[in-house]
Amino acid sequence: MHAARLLLVDDDTAMRQMLESLFRKEGYVVSEAASASAALELARATNFDVVLSDIKMPGKSGLELVGELRTLLPDTPVVLMTAFGSIDTAVDAMRTGAVGYTTKPFEPEEVLRTLKRALARRSLEDANHELRGPYGNGDFKELIGESPAMRDVFAIIRRASYVDASVLITGESGTGKEVVARTLHHHGRRAQQPFLPINCSAIPEGLLESELFGHVRGAVASKHGLFERADGGTLFLDEIGDMGPALQAKLLRVLQDQEVRAVGATQAVKVDVRIIAATHHDLEVEMEAGRFREDLYYRLNVIPIHLRSLRERPEDVPALVDAFVRKYSGNRPRRFSRDAIRHLQSCEWRGNARELENVVERTLALSDADLLNVSDVTLDGVVESTAPESALPRALAEAARAGFKLHQLQDLYIEQALRVTGGKKGEAARLLGIDRKTLYRRDTSR
Repeated sequence: MHAARLLLVDDDTAMRQMLESLFRKEGYVVSEAASASAALELARATNFDVVLSDIKMPGKSGLELVGELRTLLPDTPVVLMTAFGSIDTAVDAMRTGAVGYTTKPFEPEEVLRTLKRALARRSLEDANHELRGPYGNGDFKELIGESPAMRDVFAIIRRASYVDASVLITGESGTGKEVVARTLHHHGRRAQQPFLPINCSAIPEGLLESELFGHVRGAVASKHGLFERADGGTLFLDEIGDMGPALQAKLLRVLQDQEVRAVGATQAVKVDVRIIAATHHDLEVEMEAGRFREDLYYRLNVIPIHLRSLRERPEDVPALVDAFVRKYSGNRPRRFSRDAIRHLQSCEWRGNARELENVVERTLALSDADLLNVSDVTLDGVVESTAPESALPRALAEAARAGFKLHQLQDLYIEQALRVTGGKKGEAARLLGIDRKTLYRRDTSR
């Protein structure tokens, strides 16, 4: 095995010299850079095994460096260090793609442990590289897709699996939020511990409190709640947006104190549980309406994962169809024709992948053909798109001939986005690719 190649980035010369001496003694091959720009030049010439960078530097910051290194060296883990440690900085570091974070001043052993964890991760990903399927999802066997949106989700999962920060998964029903939660758990350090899911909208609030926290009604009738049963593992709170205010307050207390008190108990019990929550609601809208606690939202939304609807990523339909055919055909070789696939791609899929799976299963059950054509596909209630692919250019040409101004078209498009998302401004902003505050300013200025 070759000695690990480390790129050390820090504008503090004394810090670089101290760290270089430490790392060389550990057997690293160390290259130095005093700025993000200099680091990028080195990264263009060398495939480093790990990068350690300061965050606060003149010119480009360490966070900006991480973003550009993801393009140059997509498989190289980056660890960030700073003297200005805060949870916000840690979250920003994770979102940009860093795999580790350490705060100055630090003990040498601490930095070495962080780097060794990053290198172990690199070795694991290299070992799995040949096992990665054609859809870019690595060994996440249940997650299927090759669209940029899904590739972003895979990248976040790979980073988030190695930490214990809370995760909030958002997206429409049927987009696979529980699949993502299970994947996060099974690829993390808690994989050998329990993964316990609960649907917060399916249980009355009084019973939900008992399910989560347990209850004490005498020694015989006592019941451990999900928090205690998931100790050391992961608790998945599905449809967290439907949880009532009183229970939100109690959940917040558990997350803050890392201890749970059963209903009727006088003593609290310490728990070590990772929380993954999911919802189809726009929680920012729910907060503004007073239905969801802002402090709980920020406790849950440390690492956000948004799953786009299937109609926003039709390029994932072929891979999903292929997976569903394998699931329901057994050993019999069956497939959908290209025309049938294109037909399925043109549908709106308001139930997302779950609705597509139903259509594939039904079509396979009702047809004896090995090659399934458009005439074999039984949609039954699925909304089909009637607009040809050329409709948008024609509509824009008509708008130009009619003398529409650019700001008018922008306003019309915003209105359509709000209509598609049912008035959910957070989802509309994501659909439009703009900041939510920008959408509010445009909406209130009209």
